[in-house]
Amino acid sequence: MIIPRDSPKVELAPDDEEYDEDDVRNLSPRRTSEVTEKLGEDARQQLIQQARQLQASLMAIVDRVETVKVEHEKLEGGNKFLQSYIGELIQTSKITSGPKNKSKGRSVK
Repeated sequence: MIIPRDSPKVELAPDDEEYDEDDVRNLSPRRTSEVTEKLGEDARQQLIQQARQLQASLMAIVDRVETVKVEHEKLEGGNKFLQSYIGELIQTSKITSGPKNKSKGRSVK
């Protein structure tokens, strides 16, 4: 389609330019400073909200790590107790059993 230069339809009238909010043409520098400030404030609020969510999830992770650490320390203490108990049982069984007679049950020739 060819439009002559002197045609009144070469450029759109200001009222004819209506674009959807998501249209890329709305991102042009023709925005007013109020609109730009509002966009900046909205972006800041979104970042603040995201930062708060990340902080909350980080605190939940830290709490879980502390819980696991306490559980680990309890299990480690129980493990040490069991190891010493088993060691004592082995020592007592060696003492009470005494030397065994190896010829027991064998016939002597």
